Amino acid sequence: MRIDVLGAVRACDDDGGPIALGGPRHREVLARLVAAEGRVVTADTLVGDLWPEPPARALGALRTFVAALRRAVEPGRPPRTPPRVLVTEGTGYALRLPRAAVDAHRFQDALAEARRSPPSPEGAAALGEALSSWRGPAYADLPDAAWAQRERARLDELRLQAVELRAGLLLDAGQGSGLVAELGAHVAEHPWREPAWGLLARALYRDGRQADALATLRRARTMLVEQLGLDPGPALQRLETDILNRSATLEAAPRAWPGTDVRLGPRTTVELARTLALAGSDALVLSRRNRLVAIEAAERTGDVALTARVIGAYDVPAIWSRADDPGQSRAVVSAAERTLTALGPGGPPDLRARLLATVAVESRSADTYGSAARNAHRAARQAEALARELGDPALLAFALNGVFLHTFSRPGLAPERDGIGAELVTLSTRHGLPTFAILGRLVRMQSASARGDLKAADEHATAAEEIASVHESPLVSVLTLWFRARLTAARSTEEGGPTAAAAAAAYRAADESLKTAGMPGLRHGLLPLALLGLRLLHDRPAPTGPQYDWGPHLPWAAPLVLLAQHRPEEARAALAATPEPPRDHLQEALWCLTAHAATRLGDRETAARAATALRGARDEDAGGASGLLTLGPVERYLTEAEAAVAV
Repeated sequence: MRIDVLGAVRACDDDGGPIALGGPRHREVLARLVAAEGRVVTADTLVGDLWPEPPARALGALRTFVAALRRAVEPGRPPRTPPRVLVTEGTGYALRLPRAAVDAHRFQDALAEARRSPPSPEGAAALGEALSSWRGPAYADLPDAAWAQRERARLDELRLQAVELRAGLLLDAGQGSGLVAELGAHVAEHPWREPAWGLLARALYRDGRQADALATLRRARTMLVEQLGLDPGPALQRLETDILNRSATLEAAPRAWPGTDVRLGPRTTVELARTLALAGSDALVLSRRNRLVAIEAAERTGDVALTARVIGAYDVPAIWSRADDPGQSRAVVSAAERTLTALGPGGPPDLRARLLATVAVESRSADTYGSAARNAHRAARQAEALARELGDPALLAFALNGVFLHTFSRPGLAPERDGIGAELVTLSTRHGLPTFAILGRLVRMQSASARGDLKAADEHATAAEEIASVHESPLVSVLTLWFRARLTAARSTEEGGPTAAAAAAAYRAADESLKTAGMPGLRHGLLPLALLGLRLLHDRPAPTGPQYDWGPHLPWAAPLVLLAQHRPEEARAALAATPEPPRDHLQEALWCLTAHAATRLGDRETAARAATALRGARDEDAGGASGLLTLGPVERYLTEAEAAVAV
């Protein structure tokens, strides 16, 4: 099926036929779930969004709307089988559709792709196609809903940015005939957008109309000065000078980007990808894409040794136990395993070690289960053994990274991770491996944080920052900013320490820095979890506002959120459905949330299960292993769980 919201809300089946969605409320429920982009929207939030003053039976009405929508969007679903499109999760609902099935999501993805890809006419064409999907204001038939007004304003701003980005791409590519009329209308409708004035002036100049281009910039200056009291920004001022001087910079000259305009071999491409990965943000995203392109190109050559070198060359240190792109990680692991098989046990040991280390690093502990997890752990140890035999320090550092990522098999292994971090620091310092020296310091920061040794953790964070400042590793400051927010939270419980509000502000500032870091596997749901931990430190209930996107942590937070909303029966049901936490940096924190909820709800069986899991981490800090947040000592939660079991 397909859903369109860039205009009036409508849905079509796979053959293009319209789907009858029902009345305005039905369409609004569907549209609100579209706006959530796959995230769960609680029933309470939906009720509040549908009715400014909810009627007495609002929740029942909502369930009726959902049931009707399910019949509309999955007409062939057999009775008593779970829905696959409009699903129930926890205390709310979510829409499970591919992003390509929703026009607003396709548009946003096309804009994101155009921003991060090298400038090209093809990118401009794709963006133009995405812009053509707009049939009017977003959610046009929901003019009064407050949530729709916010979403409409957000999408409209993205549309204006897309119009301007497309125009810039066309001008850079030496195209853009006809842009003058289009940009003239755009400027007339949105006169406060300085970039639009600059694009119009460039289009006029490119059309041989230098005088008109200068007149356009002077009109912009007059409007800004007289109506806003502002001078034009530096970009418009430089453009005016360039037009006056007929600067060569105004001629069409598409900006080149290695790996796209120039055909590179797979080895060169993967080296470029490795370099970009260390820069973070959009470069990190591009590096991951280029890496897979290089691997696929190497495999097509049929040269097994070349393929092994290309796969193993991407030895970018990894600190987090959840992959940013699990799908791509699985593709890399599959390629590495195929190449290992082709090399055979008698293949060059250095190539085998790098492939094994790649399998270990890409099979992060939080994303890999069962036999795949056991194979990855075995690959990590085999890579380490081979690297030690070969006496190759760079290879050993890469292998130790894989070993580190598989030390989350159970809570309480911070000392083991600290030993790995210490060896990485020593090895990397002795042999000049700065990126792995940073990794070692961050591992030690996390392990000291887990043990509650905040002074040592702070020293390791500072050391990582110092190396990063010399070797241009901007992602380090993102992680250390989070650590210092975690430090502020811990000290907010001390007499004379910072306030809880100051700690919350520090977490929010850290989250802002993470938004552009290019690490979605780390970011999603982290801020609400940190704020929940802060509230638990101060014996306050969980945060319950609709603005909190719990991401993958929702199953463990939901019981406490429901308790804070005075809904104990629903909290019990949510606790009963809570799975075992994934084996990652946050497993102690999630087990402690389960223990705390079980204690409050008198669930002895769940409390016993949590206590068993946490005993090995009795001396550690809940959440401290991440180096990013804290719930306080594990012992607090373990003690209350054991007491609940003994009742």
